[in-house]
Amino acid sequence: MRHGIVILPQYGWPEARRKWMLAEQLGFDHAWTYDHLSWRSLAGEPWGATVPTLTAAAAVTSRIGLGTFVASPNFRHPVPFAKELATVDDIAGGRLVLGVGSGGTGFDAFVLGQPEYTPRQRHDRFAEFVERLDTLLRFEEDDSDGISFGGEWSDAVNARMVGTPAQSPRLPFVIAANGPKGLALVSRFGQGWVTTGPEGVTGDDWWRAVTELTKRLDDTAESAGRDPRSIDRYLSLDSGGTYSLSSVAAFDELTGRASELGFTDVISHWPRADGVYAGSEEVLLEVAARLPEDGRFTI
Repeated sequence: MRHGIVILPQYGWPEARRKWMLAEQLGFDHAWTYDHLSWRSLAGEPWGATVPTLTAAAAVTSRIGLGTFVASPNFRHPVPFAKELATVDDIAGGRLVLGVGSGGTGFDAFVLGQPEYTPRQRHDRFAEFVERLDTLLRFEEDDSDGISFGGEWSDAVNARMVGTPAQSPRLPFVIAANGPKGLALVSRFGQGWVTTGPEGVTGDDWWRAVTELTKRLDDTAESAGRDPRSIDRYLSLDSGGTYSLSSVAAFDELTGRASELGFTDVISHWPRADGVYAGSEEVLLEVAARLPEDGRFTI
């Protein structure tokens, strides 16, 4: 099993730099930051931008995978975003992972003046977003004069990219999905699948729901003619009502249950001083001391 850590974009760079570098030194396989303009209970607190944060993290690390947890079309157009992703991946030497989802219905969904979309509209926009990013990030400069497309949600005319992709044929997509249409998108485009489980469900009920989701993914992949074992499975450990780094025992229990369900990767959040994900960095250090040393992104 591989282990990831989320570093929220809340810190000035001297402290953020320490965390990103320490995440690599401690042996985490991948580190992530939220791709939101603001987030829930932390909306009134400092909150940095995702792409500059990952760019800076790429410059001060050399092994650890770096990712968005998760990007969405709520406030992004696929053309400039694809160029940003390709540039960061180049700076990182091919270590970027795109976590991508349909986008929540909170602050980010309305900050640019959007209307309230139906679930079907949000999925259609998401599916188009993923397909456009897939096309753009596979593009090589000498293959054509550019990429053009028109659709319900985004358009492009002769879009250009950034040289040859650092990862071939493109950087990995880890797609967030719980519903049948989203899982079908995972089977089509995803190197990985990530879930937080159902909203508002905790404890054993949450684990039962996550178990059912893993079975649905298996069935969906098989129906699409894809080996379910070819899809990496990421679980957000902190979404079921117990903070994974509240203690070493909690981390062991949660990662053990995730492993039993076939998850290849688990993701925790760096302890905060108070509020959501409140905890002690000492627990993080204790947990990290027991991580395996063979990180996935060694280059």
